[in-house]
Amino acid sequence: MLNEFILQVVLDTPVERVFDYLWSGNEVPLRGQFVLINFGRRELVGLIVSIKKESEFPRDKLKSVISVRKQLSPVSAEWIALCQFAADYYQRPLGEVALPAVPKNLRSLKTVALDKALKKLSQPQVVAQAGHAPPLNSAQEYAVQQIVAATGFKPGLLYGVTGSGKTEVYLHAAEQILARDPDAQILVLVPEINLTPQLQGHLRARFPDLQVATLHSGMAEGERTLHWLAAHTGQARLILGTRLAILASLPALKLIIVDEEHDPSYKQQEGLRYSARDLAVWRARQLDIPVILGSATPSLETWQHTISGRYDKLSLPERAVQNAVLPAMRLIDLSKDKPAEGLTSSLISALKQRLDKGEQSLLYLNRRGYAPVIACDACGWMSNCHRCSAFLVLHKQEYKLRCHHCSLEMRIPKACPDCGNVDIQPLGRGTQRIEEHLQHLFPEARIRRIDADSTRLKGSAQAAFETVHRGEVDILIGTQMVAKGHDFKNLTLVGIVNPDTALFSQDYRAGERLFAQLMQVAGRAGRAAQKEGGSTSEVLIQTRYPQHPLYQALKSHDYPQFAKTCLEERSQADLPPFIFQALLRVESKELATSLEFLRKAASLVVSDDITVHDPIPMSLMRMANSERAQLLLESHSRPALQAFLRMWITQLSAIKPRLSWSLEVDPVDI
Repeated sequence: MLNEFILQVVLDTPVERVFDYLWSGNEVPLRGQFVLINFGRRELVGLIVSIKKESEFPRDKLKSVISVRKQLSPVSAEWIALCQFAADYYQRPLGEVALPAVPKNLRSLKTVALDKALKKLSQPQVVAQAGHAPPLNSAQEYAVQQIVAATGFKPGLLYGVTGSGKTEVYLHAAEQILARDPDAQILVLVPEINLTPQLQGHLRARFPDLQVATLHSGMAEGERTLHWLAAHTGQARLILGTRLAILASLPALKLIIVDEEHDPSYKQQEGLRYSARDLAVWRARQLDIPVILGSATPSLETWQHTISGRYDKLSLPERAVQNAVLPAMRLIDLSKDKPAEGLTSSLISALKQRLDKGEQSLLYLNRRGYAPVIACDACGWMSNCHRCSAFLVLHKQEYKLRCHHCSLEMRIPKACPDCGNVDIQPLGRGTQRIEEHLQHLFPEARIRRIDADSTRLKGSAQAAFETVHRGEVDILIGTQMVAKGHDFKNLTLVGIVNPDTALFSQDYRAGERLFAQLMQVAGRAGRAAQKEGGSTSEVLIQTRYPQHPLYQALKSHDYPQFAKTCLEERSQADLPPFIFQALLRVESKELATSLEFLRKAASLVVSDDITVHDPIPMSLMRMANSERAQLLLESHSRPALQAFLRMWITQLSAIKPRLSWSLEVDPVDI
């Protein structure tokens, strides 16, 4: 006799519900298995989240499951609970969280890719060559002991100056935990894809007998499927990835490490707008395991948690390499040392000194392209993007103007489109223009630019960084891609070209981010012991505001004082981490339509626990021909805000406007 059950299935759809399907067969399906079903006129792959005997719908109205993916072991109840928490907290349907967290090949209607990956997974793995583990200093030893000795849920901040050896603490702690538990899995998160190859190499060298799985969005689908399955089956003991890896299926997870935890890249900015760092802490609490957040410039939220005692703080106050010291910080006053083509005489002199000694230098400018805009002096025309409220950036080498928001491209005009003046000029400087000027100043130097334009091809970023590590580059020019995680042994000078614009941003987090960026990029200098006769490592910051408190704190490497000042300001202004926020964003063809919808949404807010601000246009009001506006909600109670949002979303959905809207909980860009 066949067994009959009702399978409750979630799908990757915007519908906030589970769907009942009828199953008849000799075997009983398991919660957490994937199934192929009919949904309307389509066939889709769904996830079983519950199995029961009866349905609230008549059986003759229920469709039958087409097939069950029996060759794939079910995801765990803990994993489903993690996805359910993320769905509830970030106000999205469960199916929109759980299904996209699984590689596309496993959600395909055909099982060819799955069968191929499972077959490859069963083959013997190549054993890597063992690497050498350097000795730890006393601060590193203590941090490792505390991490390994932690029992149950224990969030900790590993706060160490740049170059203090946080990675070695991670590796030594992982080694002891893996030796203690033969089945344990350890998850290591990094903020950006280009940081994975270097750390992946460290992991494979230090753990040559263990399988390492890597998960990030830049992987080919077949490769990602194989690595996800290695993690899901428990074969991979070490899992390295970017933010999406926090939603990986890991049946034996015993430790989570979030490196550079302050980085805004951990917050997804489309679809499910989740924070991987925050989900890492929740997942550690769910599994009752330790979680370590590492940074030289912790987020103010994390720092406040250490002050309140919610998180332990483990400090690494010195650089790990003997005789390696933090670089000296020098502020170059642009009112006294006026720059030519963006570079002051002091910075140019320092670059020449390093070239003469065979040492490497890094110039940091977080603005790619040749120039931010081209303009006509005769009539005032500027290269505006007609689809966005932004400028078209000059990319001289490609002879194009490009919008960095909607990707619109145009040929560079030979004359002003408005008045015909042929003398149109670039204004401002990007990495390409600095590169051109340096090639003119130092024609004998080996100069390399690393930014999103120069590393578009797969593997090009890794290849570029390897040339720097091999000593084949004298001067490196880069954006924030070069600012963190890279250990350049022969780099003794960092020049920071144009940091002042962030001081006047309307975003209250701009100062915190600027401090973190500059501290991180400054930390690339002097990571090795100073050579005899070599230069003292230093960081030169070109600024018009040398007395600004941010630069003064940076000059003395004083993050605690900077954080103290910022937290006092945030407390007085009632800003996070002292209040909780949600942001409703709207896009439509007309700004008036967007604002009208937001006014209707605001009129629905009647709770005394919720503060609603006025609807306003977004800072980048127009993007890709859509007019954008936003509405900010705040509350001193996270539960009260969450309860209101659940009700509010239902009300907003009932309005059915002809526009698109999205809700972000804990927004990082306002």
